[in-house]
Amino acid sequence: MDYKEEQTNEIEALESIYYGDVTILTSEPHHKFSIPIKSEEYDADTEEGLTCNLVFTYTSKYPDEAPHMEIEDTVNFEDDFEQELLLHLQEQVTENLGMVMIFTLVSSAQEWLNVKWDEHKKMVEEAAIKKQKEDEAAEMKRFEGTKVTVESFMKWKIQFEDEMGIAKKREAIERDGKKLTGRELFMQDQTLNESDLKFLDEGDAVKVDESLFQDLEDLDIDDDDEDDKDYDPNDCDSDAS
Repeated sequence: MDYKEEQTNEIEALESIYYGDVTILTSEPHHKFSIPIKSEEYDADTEEGLTCNLVFTYTSKYPDEAPHMEIEDTVNFEDDFEQELLLHLQEQVTENLGMVMIFTLVSSAQEWLNVKWDEHKKMVEEAAIKKQKEDEAAEMKRFEGTKVTVESFMKWKIQFEDEMGIAKKREAIERDGKKLTGRELFMQDQTLNESDLKFLDEGDAVKVDESLFQDLEDLDIDDDDEDDKDYDPNDCDSDAS
């Protein structure tokens, strides 16, 4: 086989197929040339897609020997993409030894870029959906807050009153022998009011346990208003007469 002639004929065919894209870097002692490839969706303006240059160098016995292959000027390649593509091309070389193969290698590499870019887009979309769901879950959890029970409220009330010194103030008043009514204590000590206001402020992050109030309807509460309704001033006038 005349390897030099085989190589020259292939170069001429490649320049016809990839008109204007084949760049001859050297011709002696063997041809070295580059061919750019890109994924179908590659856009230089938006930097979407994958692209690179494939650089081939013939050996003295190509195509019975593998050509030397390099990858240059990569765009949007991840760290392992270059090595993966070279391994993929090596597999194609093994299957095509003995035949001129540059067109086959270039076509296979282009298809590889398309597959990798599709995988990349899918991964980005899945990551965006996952993040959206996580953000929505975090937002819902923020509004759910902490469920309030009698025990948790009493624990908070004791801790708050201790921090505000309310218990000490009550003890001081009782030691002085001046025990105030609840109304008097409320009017004189605004911190009691502030404690409830603080609890209400925190209420936008809590839920009230409605089950605590379900038994209120069962309570036997006297209604003084009913007694008032039964009173009739005319009855008093008639008795006086």
